[in-house]
Amino acid sequence: MKYLFIVFGLFVLVGCQSSKEKNKYIEERQISEVQAIKQDSIIAQYATNGAHQYNYYLDMNKWQTNLDEGLKQDSTIAYLWQQKAMPYFKNRKYEVGMEYLDKAVRYDVKRYLPYRAFIKCVFLKAYKGAIADFEECLTRWGDRYEMDHTYTFYIGLSYLQLNEFDTAEQYFLRAVEKQKEMFQDIHHVDLFYLGIVKYEQELYQDAINYFDMAIKEYKEFSDAYFYKTLCQDKLNEKGADATFKLFKKYNKKGYSINEANAIYELYPYQIKRQYAN
Repeated sequence: MKYLFIVFGLFVLVGCQSSKEKNKYIEERQISEVQAIKQDSIIAQYATNGAHQYNYYLDMNKWQTNLDEGLKQDSTIAYLWQQKAMPYFKNRKYEVGMEYLDKAVRYDVKRYLPYRAFIKCVFLKAYKGAIADFEECLTRWGDRYEMDHTYTFYIGLSYLQLNEFDTAEQYFLRAVEKQKEMFQDIHHVDLFYLGIVKYEQELYQDAINYFDMAIKEYKEFSDAYFYKTLCQDKLNEKGADATFKLFKKYNKKGYSINEANAIYELYPYQIKRQYAN
């Protein structure tokens, strides 16, 4: 009987967990035109002309208080929840920010689920969670863009950080193919990370080829020169010293991965500025 009770308990536990998993799926909310106009008015009053009149680094309380007043008028405005969350991520108070961002996702899943996935990838370094969110985005809306990159790019970046290099490469290549549908050039950061994958796979010449392609798009790309140097050294190439000098030259000037959020968080494999004046 004891074992039957344990087995029954496990079934109950699994059943509860399955139920919770189902509850995680958030339907897209539809609001009326009248409600949308009202929400825009609240945003203008309490965000644009309220919180945004303050610097959240200097006046966080005033920033948050204005947004709270707006949410008292309508607690379903996803943008106000996201605005409450954003400064905390930039101040590296990740768990505080995520509580608010989860509410933004609840009220506008299509807009803020990709943003939450990005935050998990770049800020929290919660890569499995980022993959789960981005995979849901792919399933629901296809491969779109968030913060200048495709969902598949961030999934690749997450797998790279989990040391699943083959899978990372597959997603980076998908990201490149998506870019080719819209742009003539491939983003230098995508090329850089494809080079990093090859570097980790010890395919050093392939890595150099990707780093050269990235440098062609962004000639001051110090991080690409750094890892190219490592690959050249592995291959005993004479040009390694010259490449390293280029790394130092551009690193000293502050050229690096130039993503907008790189001022808040180091990106994977990014080299800190080491040779400043």
